[in-house]
Amino acid sequence: MKDYSEKRDFHRMQVESEIEITDSKGRTFAGICRDLSATGMQLLVRDPVAVGEELSTMLHPSNDQFPPLETICEVIRCEPEGDGFLLGANISEVTR
Repeated sequence: MKDYSEKRDFHRMQVESEIEITDSKGRTFAGICRDLSATGMQLLVRDPVAVGEELSTMLHPSNDQFPPLETICEVIRCEPEGDGFLLGANISEVTR
C-alpha cells in the first residue's frame, strides 16, 4: 500500500525554471515554474490570476538539445506567496 505522499498517479519534478505565460486576453508575463508533473504545474507569478483562467505556457529547456515545453493549462488555485502568487494549474494539452 502506498503512503499518503505516494498516492499521486504522476510524481512531481522540482523545476525552478523561468516560464513564459500568456493569458486568455493575450497578455504575456513571466513566472517561475516550481514543479511539474504529467498533469499539472505550480507557478509563481507577480500578479494574481483568476481560478478558471486558461493559460498558454512555454518552458524553455536548460540546453538547446530539447525543444521548449508548450502547454495549455487551467488555473485551479491562486494563493498569496511572499511578494507574489502561487498558481496550481492543470495541464489540459501539451502543444509541443
